[in-house]
Amino acid sequence: MTRIIAGTAGGTRLDVPGQGTRPTSDRVRESLFGALSSMDAIADARVLDLYAGSGALGLEALSRGARSTVLVEKGRAAAAVVRRNAATVAKALGGDAAGRTSVQESSVHGYLLRAAGPFDLVFTDPPYDLSDADMTADLVALAPLLSPDAVVVIERGKRSTPPDLAAAGLNLLREKVYGDTALWWAEPTAP
Repeated sequence: MTRIIAGTAGGTRLDVPGQGTRPTSDRVRESLFGALSSMDAIADARVLDLYAGSGALGLEALSRGARSTVLVEKGRAAAAVVRRNAATVAKALGGDAAGRTSVQESSVHGYLLRAAGPFDLVFTDPPYDLSDADMTADLVALAPLLSPDAVVVIERGKRSTPPDLAAAGLNLLREKVYGDTALWWAEPTAP
């Protein structure tokens, strides 16, 4: 069981899919969202949560004032959990929150090839066994969907190869390791 940490829906419990996902710990999410808040990257952001798992990252952003969130999850059972969690958070937020959340049951790369941005804040938390080539292909497909001031947060295992940000026209803003989890913050390269 995990929960929304802060914002209007703070304390709302979220279900976690039984298999095939690796939820971001509360500790990592608290630190991540503290950094994003200090960057003023959440308020009114159009959020994209790739490899959504439970949807905790995108839904946390929505609770903290994001304009909208798209949650992409390929696994059928996990996508069903994301839908339930999105409905629970929308109920806690009230108003038009349900209309500001979209769950896409799709492969991430397939979604990126047909998506229409722009997105201001992107979380990508792929399975640790995703190949470096597939990670780079996702970032390259994501790049045209980003707003000029977008922030992209990539989560991988600390032993993973750092993402090839340059291939996608992204600059590293920050990186941090929390136990077995590594996070990279990036932004689009200025034209």
